[in-house]
Amino acid sequence: MDPNSLKALQGAAGAAGGGSVDIAVAHATSPYISVYPWDAGFGTKYSDPSTLPAGTGQGVAFSPDGADIAVGHNTTPYISVYPWSSDSGFGTKYADPSTTPTGDVTGVAFSPDGADIAVSHNTSPYVTAWPWSSGFGTKYSDPSTVPSTVGWAVAFSPSGDDITVAHAYSPHVSVYPWSGSGFGTKYSDASPVVVAGGYGVTFSPDEADIAVAHTGSPCVAVFPWSGSGFGTKYSDPSTVLLHHGRAIAFSPDGADIAIGTTSPSPYIGMYPWTSGSGFGAMYSDPSTTPTGGVYGVVWSPDGADIALAHNTSPYISVYPWSGSGFGTKYSDPSTTPTGNGWSCAFSPA
Repeated sequence: MDPNSLKALQGAAGAAGGGSVDIAVAHATSPYISVYPWDAGFGTKYSDPSTLPAGTGQGVAFSPDGADIAVGHNTTPYISVYPWSSDSGFGTKYADPSTTPTGDVTGVAFSPDGADIAVSHNTSPYVTAWPWSSGFGTKYSDPSTVPSTVGWAVAFSPSGDDITVAHAYSPHVSVYPWSGSGFGTKYSDASPVVVAGGYGVTFSPDEADIAVAHTGSPCVAVFPWSGSGFGTKYSDPSTVLLHHGRAIAFSPDGADIAIGTTSPSPYIGMYPWTSGSGFGAMYSDPSTTPTGGVYGVVWSPDGADIALAHNTSPYISVYPWSGSGFGTKYSDPSTTPTGNGWSCAFSPA
């Protein structure tokens, strides 16, 4: 099905909201992770895990089969993973990896096949990955060329053939081939390089493009992507964002792209996206904007809703989404996260 047709179907679904899944928020104060059933609105918050993450939750991801949930945090062991069930919530925390990350974990991702898990973190080598199968395997060797400094986000390509890290110093994004052996030789840097510190990174669903949220206007850089690496950067959007880009996501059909920013209001920029052409005219802001800087952006699996984690109460805001843009913000959860929302994730459908 072509993206426009899929988008139209998802727009129709958006009138009733997304299907029944779960939504997780990693946040700044105990219990550091909050998870809710989601079906066109928040359900009653699941009970906290019996063993909490050790500190501020800064990244969260569900495994592709929805059977596990991982939380990256700023205190050793820096990564906590739990079995997950929509019926019973958190299971008993898995054992820590034998080789833990070297510093605060800022982002976490499972490979598309669920066989690996990777984190970005704030000390060298700035990215760490392990095999995953109901627990951590032996850490993969570090990449031969590590990112230049603090890793802020990590993502696998949809095929699982590549892995990318957004980081603070030039070239601001690094991409490596990925296989069962771990990291391959780093791809050549983008030309021109991303202009400022990379804080968010993602591939488009068809893997034809790679997008980076970065500090400073225009807050976003998007490049064609292929097995040869970066193509020529797309033109900036005609309406640019004004401050630091911190989070980025493509819609599941690849027809839209969202960038969360730290300031000023509305803290979110949304554009139609066409691979090969680039940005369309910016969508109107939501009628009820997030209350503070947006640090996490994620669409529901069916593309009918979009969630934004932000640094002021209620810390999570969710909106219906369709081809017309934002719908009316859903009601806040009855039990909100307890502190700044740094990351959010929907479970798979």
